[in-house]
Amino acid sequence: MENPAANAAVRPPLNPLSAPSGEADKAGYAARNAQYWRRNLVICVFGSFTTLVSLSMLLPFLPLYVQQLGVTSTSAVVQWSGVAFGVTFLGTAVTAPLWGQLADRYGRKPMLIRAAVGMAVVMSTIGLAHNVYELVALRFAAGLIGGYASASIVMIGTQAPPERSGWALGVLSTGVLAGNLVGPLVGGLLPNLIGIRGAFFAGGGMIALAALLTITLVREDFTKPVKRAPQAVKRAEPKRMGAYLPLAALLLTAMMVLLSNMSIEPIITVYIAQLHVAHDRLATIAGIVMACSAFGSMLMAARLGALADRIGGWNVIIGCLIATAVVMIPQAFVTQWWQLAALRGLMGMTLAGLLPSIAKLVRHAVHEGQSGKMLGYLQSAQYAGQVVGPLIGGAIGVHFGMRWVFFVTGALLLGCAVLDRWAKAREAHAA
Repeated sequence: MENPAANAAVRPPLNPLSAPSGEADKAGYAARNAQYWRRNLVICVFGSFTTLVSLSMLLPFLPLYVQQLGVTSTSAVVQWSGVAFGVTFLGTAVTAPLWGQLADRYGRKPMLIRAAVGMAVVMSTIGLAHNVYELVALRFAAGLIGGYASASIVMIGTQAPPERSGWALGVLSTGVLAGNLVGPLVGGLLPNLIGIRGAFFAGGGMIALAALLTITLVREDFTKPVKRAPQAVKRAEPKRMGAYLPLAALLLTAMMVLLSNMSIEPIITVYIAQLHVAHDRLATIAGIVMACSAFGSMLMAARLGALADRIGGWNVIIGCLIATAVVMIPQAFVTQWWQLAALRGLMGMTLAGLLPSIAKLVRHAVHEGQSGKMLGYLQSAQYAGQVVGPLIGGAIGVHFGMRWVFFVTGALLLGCAVLDRWAKAREAHAA
């Protein structure tokens, strides 16, 4: 029988920065938390689910809340709704590396608690906003201080055994995707029951429950990593640029994954309207089509993460990029909405293996003392793609036609596949 521990012992480091002392730190941390990581994974999945539900549930009623806060013009309502929604991701992109670096210094659990408590307070406070400026400021604060899912990736990515990390990160990704899928459904029901402001208080209460579970049930045996001696740093210096090139390819790929997925979101309702869907059914059909991608990813995230554990993260990344590009192109030629829904579902399945596999490789790319910071940069890259994607998709749709959004994003994914194939070869040569 294959011995994973023996394989881990002889596996060469991904890059020269993974010095023997760093490998010892990494193995020591994972070994010390071997009895905790499964329970921590359950709590992190629940916490990520509840925080994403709370953040995304406002999508159906955000324009109505903006109107309640005194904005009357239709164009202004649309503009302020977009700003209020997107500014949260901008805040998270800015602070994710900082929180990751603090996780390396002070432990992963404190960062989970900070994110959960901070988001519970801010989310409840949003329900007390007096004007649209306060709404935007509080949504930005939620991004700056929040990031429970990002903190969870840092914890699970460093605690799970190397041979199980892809599966664990895939399960965690399933919780995030489920939150994004369920959130708008909850948001469509709550305001009718408890009012719009009450919905924010309910969201804050859900996150507060996640904070309580995190404080009481999450366990971590953390020891501050010992700094490398200056001589060791100096010896590694000449190889740093070559070591970081595969990392740069991974971060760029992560950004392109979210960019491609989000590029069609701002115009998907208009695109569906061209498929002869009745106006009174347009919003419902658009919601179904958007949900299909998240549902497909939920089905496959853990499976493809486990596949990355077996055949290697690079192989899954390259294969999923090519498959996603192949599925992207036919979306430009659909004639019925259900064809688009089916293709978006397939695209969600092919996308599902990318982020867990990327996080797995990034986690093993550096020694323990830098893993949180590097995973933070990964989160920033993802959120950057989430912010830029709709802007690029909207611009392409306006100037060249909506079908070209699929052509351009498909080409970008194929380009990433070529880049990652080169990065994989370079890593193998360096090893």
